[in-house]
Amino acid sequence: MRKTPAPHDAIATEPRLYRVVSSRIEALIREEDIKPGERLPAERDLAAKLGVSRTSLREALIALELGGVVEVRGGSGVYVSEQAAQKSARPAAGPGPFEVLAARRMVEVEVAALAAKNATPAAVDAILVAVEQMEQNQDNLGENESADRDFHLAIARAAGNSALVGVIEYLWNQRGSLWHKLTEHFQTEELRQQTLLDHRAILTAIASQDVAGARTAMRAHLDRVTRTFSRG
Repeated sequence: MRKTPAPHDAIATEPRLYRVVSSRIEALIREEDIKPGERLPAERDLAAKLGVSRTSLREALIALELGGVVEVRGGSGVYVSEQAAQKSARPAAGPGPFEVLAARRMVEVEVAALAAKNATPAAVDAILVAVEQMEQNQDNLGENESADRDFHLAIARAAGNSALVGVIEYLWNQRGSLWHKLTEHFQTEELRQQTLLDHRAILTAIASQDVAGARTAMRAHLDRVTRTFSRG
């Protein structure tokens, strides 16, 4: 009698979509004999050709860039790398950046609402400190990201549920090499400034015990990041 795989086994062996798409892009490069230094079709055309979304395609291209297969040149396009024949190992198969953003949207919107309901004055102060740290470290990417992490974790603590703190910390830790390469390409000064405004709006809603406002502000923030990285 054949053993039915346990659910966690199925999850462990299921290929990430961006890895499937990246393999199809590599196959297309071979089939169409796109040589090192030559440009791939535009993202819109390539997504249509492969029958995938722009976000899945973008994650796949970033994975291939990290693996040394392609080179993403801002404002110019995606090119087969001159070193494609000596490509390095692909990044570890974690969730893609847009998967993480989608999960965060599902969880953090309600966490912010719960924080608005339950936050103590001390918890609100901790969120404020994180916002001020981000504002003071706009030009220091490492410190800025650390303060960003502190902001979202402080909101989770303000919600009053320690399990939610663990969930938010886990989601934050999924921001691996794909995420950082994506932000390297598509993070803009406009997005950084808007992030600060978003965080202030979330803080204001939580401090005012505005449950609906906190929910709306967090949703708007995460939607804005997703749109920016989707459009490029």
